[in-house]
Amino acid sequence: MAKGQNYSNHRQVVPIFHFGVGLTFTAYLVWTAMRLRNGLTADTVMPFVLAVGLFLLFFAVRGMAMRVQDRLIRLEMQLRLQRVLPADLQARMRELTVDQLVALRFAGDDEMADLIREVLAGRLASRNEIKKKIRNWQGDYLRA
Repeated sequence: MAKGQNYSNHRQVVPIFHFGVGLTFTAYLVWTAMRLRNGLTADTVMPFVLAVGLFLLFFAVRGMAMRVQDRLIRLEMQLRLQRVLPADLQARMRELTVDQLVALRFAGDDEMADLIREVLAGRLASRNEIKKKIRNWQGDYLRA
């Protein structure tokens, strides 16, 4: 578990996935591509097709895991915002995008209403803009 999470260190790298699997699939793709120079035969083309598939799978799996995580964060944030927001902002919660909710999860309850007002006013749009504006960073140590 990371200690003292903040904007500069909150991105998660899973070494066995990003380096172990990612580098293995990349090396296999490069190796099979190099073998294509020996001629286009079933013995060179099919491994290359498999390597491309594995390389695409690497990105698809990560993307699907992140999508599920974002959906869970959206649900968690909706429940949290019902508890911490004043009535005027609760009525506008549905205007927040998933990206905005994902970024806002790092904010403390005490600054949530002000940040959401800025987001809804259009002064903060991207995940990074929102995250950089957070003063009381709440670490998320259970991410995929």
